[in-house]
Amino acid sequence: MEIYADPITINCRKVIAGLTLMGATYSLKHVDYFAGAQKEMPYIGINPNASVPAMRDGDFVLWESNAILQYAADKMGNAAVYPTDLKIRADINRWMFWESAAWFPACYVYLVENCVKPLLGGAPDAAVLEAHNAQFHKLAGILDTRLANNTWVAGTPGATLADIALASAGHLHGWQKLPLAPHPHLQRWLTESVESLPCWQSTWVGEGFTLARAA
Repeated sequence: MEIYADPITINCRKVIAGLTLMGATYSLKHVDYFAGAQKEMPYIGINPNASVPAMRDGDFVLWESNAILQYAADKMGNAAVYPTDLKIRADINRWMFWESAAWFPACYVYLVENCVKPLLGGAPDAAVLEAHNAQFHKLAGILDTRLANNTWVAGTPGATLADIALASAGHLHGWQKLPLAPHPHLQRWLTESVESLPCWQSTWVGEGFTLARAA
């Protein structure tokens, strides 16, 4: 498999960490996100959405980070990260859909305001953050309740694709300034359970960097 990605982004780190968790073999093709390489040929011939990541496996091309992880896990037959039990898999799929539809947007506002804007020489918009605050806490509360009695989101013995997908949205939570304190189970899961995973530690990109490397 070839993975087209820039590990600095939420969804690229998701895919790289997930592939590492399942022990997949792949080659990384770097697509410089801040340089805009994802918006240029030949990459948009692979992903017409002009976004990263994307995957090529022989003549099969796939985009959408969660779809890539599900495909790779099934190809490898890795039932630990993506169990074949009907109900457990449905639960994992549910959380992965929820991540892309609800949780990712909720966390992304903090990434844009507190990370991306300062990187580009701007300043966070306090009004935007304030307007979004209630929605974030509503969704964080749902995840916090789920994790109150579970080490991992799907209630499995170890991390699954659901954990990697959900954690990726807050992968720079300190820099993003995600307000996690009111959600202790969510905070514990992210800062202790997920961040102790070797696949998460090996894909850490750091915080507070500049764009000098993209100049």
